[in-house]
Amino acid sequence: MKNNKTILITGASSGIGKALALLYATPGTTLYLTGRNTARLQEVEALCLQRGAMVDTLTLSVTDRETLTAQLLAWDKLSPIDIVVANAGISGGTSGDARKNETQMRDIIETNLIGTFNTVNPLIPLMQARRQGQIVLMSSMAGFRGMPNAPAYSTSKVAVRAYGDALRPLLKPDGISVSIIFPGFVKTPLTDVNTFPMPFLMDVEKAAEIIKRGIDGKKPFIAFPWQMHILCWFLSVIPRVAGDWILTRAPKKN
Repeated sequence: MKNNKTILITGASSGIGKALALLYATPGTTLYLTGRNTARLQEVEALCLQRGAMVDTLTLSVTDRETLTAQLLAWDKLSPIDIVVANAGISGGTSGDARKNETQMRDIIETNLIGTFNTVNPLIPLMQARRQGQIVLMSSMAGFRGMPNAPAYSTSKVAVRAYGDALRPLLKPDGISVSIIFPGFVKTPLTDVNTFPMPFLMDVEKAAEIIKRGIDGKKPFIAFPWQMHILCWFLSVIPRVAGDWILTRAPKKN
């Protein structure tokens, strides 16, 4: 049994993906990293190489299914992927104005949900054949229920949660574990554009450390900070009329 892992991380050019890549960059570890910004991805690659990891990168959007699938199969053939972290995602403003935000809504769903499928699905048969592997999916606190301040984003994250909940018992007999991550507000380029209050905002390095501990422990459910977890869980279990009343008074995105 090898001690060092081969890890695929999408959305690794910034934010949580970058922070996770740096944490996993140790001698003997192989990192496959994707992102949409070549310059930032090359910077992450250089930092990971300095820490002793073997690194290969590809600049693309996870919505490019054909190119991504071909690269995943090539990478897995070169060094079988032990852990896939489907992290790539985008956000946006309130999508209530369909005429204004139709494209934005579809882009969010295509990246956050379909992009997750594109990342994970090609690797499942390979992991099943090896009877081992770990799938890590990036949901959100917005994955507990639909949020009026971000309809498309929360829809994508609720769906990612359901996908992970379905895969976990399905793949357990094949020796594959599934972890779902539910971060609260983390200081990244994704949240830097927000103009509303973000309670319990967390540094990305601390968030990555929490996520890595959960992944290493193969936890099925990684939710933080605990205060946001309790609040979002509460909103998901109280009567809908009460949840709606609370959320209509919540801060809105611009």
